[in-house]
Amino acid sequence: MPGIADIALGAAPIAGGALLGVAAGNLRGPDVRGAIKADLELLDQLPDEDVELRARLRESINMRIVDLIDATEKSRELREIASSYKGNWRDIVVFICAVLFTIVWWNVPHSRTNWLVMFVFLILLSGVVAVYASRGVIRAVASLRHSRHKDGSAG
Repeated sequence: MPGIADIALGAAPIAGGALLGVAAGNLRGPDVRGAIKADLELLDQLPDEDVELRARLRESINMRIVDLIDATEKSRELREIASSYKGNWRDIVVFICAVLFTIVWWNVPHSRTNWLVMFVFLILLSGVVAVYASRGVIRAVASLRHSRHKDGSAG
């Protein structure tokens, strides 16, 4: 039976992947609103005689505002798509791949330090993916049954 240090060392790739995912989720882009605000303050400080410079800065500010609005609309659209996701055939493919990888991992030498941790992780991952896949299949069957029932009663 592996020791705690072996298990911790074996869990390092999984923990590293989780930390990378958390870090990627916390990354923020540049502060566009702050840059626009700073440019507007700069525009107020420019002398009125610099008409061409003021016009170019105003155009730059306007382009940033349009980009900000476009990005907000695109973000809202992506959120709506993500929240309306009901599951489909890709969930089944991911489930099959997770199960197959778990089977492959079973054939890896059990003496490896990370074998047990990874095997337990793969079983849990397969379970989570199975829930998502079954949810999509249940919805598809219910939708098919509902549409057949509708067609049958209409005829």
